[in-house]
Amino acid sequence: MTIALKDNERLDDLQRNGYRIIQSPDRFCFGMDAVLLTGFAHAGKEDKLLDLGTGTGIIPLLMEAKYGCSHLTGLEIQAESADMAARSVALNGLSDKIDIVTGDIKEADLFFPSASFDCITCNPPYMIGNHGLTNPDGPKAIARHEILCTFEDVAGQTARLLKPGGHFFLVHRPFRLTEIMTTLVKYKLEPKRMQMVHPYVDREPNMVLIEAVRGGKPRMKVERPLIVFRSPGEYMPEIRDTYGY
Repeated sequence: MTIALKDNERLDDLQRNGYRIIQSPDRFCFGMDAVLLTGFAHAGKEDKLLDLGTGTGIIPLLMEAKYGCSHLTGLEIQAESADMAARSVALNGLSDKIDIVTGDIKEADLFFPSASFDCITCNPPYMIGNHGLTNPDGPKAIARHEILCTFEDVAGQTARLLKPGGHFFLVHRPFRLTEIMTTLVKYKLEPKRMQMVHPYVDREPNMVLIEAVRGGKPRMKVERPLIVFRSPGEYMPEIRDTYGY
């Protein structure tokens, strides 16, 4: 299928099933965090998945490529990003499997029935508020900073929309780990698995991957750290093998 690109848009190869994605450097292009999240997550072919704050649709596309899933939905508040995501879905011939919905995470339960998803994924804004931003209304600021929603908004809506026993997968920053864990427990999203991501073996972690289960029993597995680079520009073998780099 041929999809027309708009000004400053480009097509990127996802290295999975021949899928491609439409992105614009003027907005927020996906990064390593989204790719690592889809490798950390898991889903079954019968599962229904929701991605909160889907951006240009990278996570639903990669989750479909890796795990199948019976149906996937991406929710995105920025209309321009949602439009790119929808055109990427159409470009890859997945319009019957992936829906892109334009809407606010804080009102997600108005778009979807309660307890209707087996899995929910989220790569939320990491930074608190709009401190230091010159343009807090810009698309990159909205993607990176908690301007339009907070992590508590994400957790609260996930608890409403996830089936009992359903799985929530997220990527975030380690400096907010205490807040993340207490918020998850508050909404009965029990942390079950965690993995720290280090850019190099001798560096502090700059990402954390977490799996929580709605109504799960307290017991969490801490997986061995994931190291991304052996040296500048050279991925570790595990990254190449697992994530296709």
